[in-house]
Amino acid sequence: MMKVFALIFVLFLPPYVSGDSVIIVNKSSHELVLYQHGIQQFSAPAAVGKTEDLTPEGRFQVLVKAKDPYYRKKDIPGGDSRNPLGSRWIGFDARGTDGRVYGIHGTNQPESIGKSVSAGCIRLKNEDVQALFDLIPMGADVFIVNDSSTMEETYEKWEKQRLHKFLNSAP
Repeated sequence: MMKVFALIFVLFLPPYVSGDSVIIVNKSSHELVLYQHGIQQFSAPAAVGKTEDLTPEGRFQVLVKAKDPYYRKKDIPGGDSRNPLGSRWIGFDARGTDGRVYGIHGTNQPESIGKSVSAGCIRLKNEDVQALFDLIPMGADVFIVNDSSTMEETYEKWEKQRLHKFLNSAP
């Protein structure tokens, strides 16, 4: 019964009906976009992994949000100008991690934005990650791709994946 309802829902309603938030990152265009309620709310250039395999692709979930994150690798406190994580951390569960390994974060190297230079995380300018941090709820999706699709096409692909998962989990 639930599958029939969902099918009717999809056939008679226009796309972009989800009320959920999703951050979409396209590694090929070095762009990050936030959609909420099917409307693009935020867009910024981004830096991604030095090599194609460093920044994981797929659908993930925001598990951690931190202001002035501590950089454990080199014991640099949050707020320190030497801290490569910048002013915010939005961590997600890529490759089975807990939100403390892969993330969207600021940077103390703003000239790196728009390039493939990171160890796997997604870097934004500090002012951009601060704006995104305030907009994105915990549990939101992060959808990372590496192709020539427009952001609108990628958003539609994300919506279809969500619907497919919903239909396959309905009793």
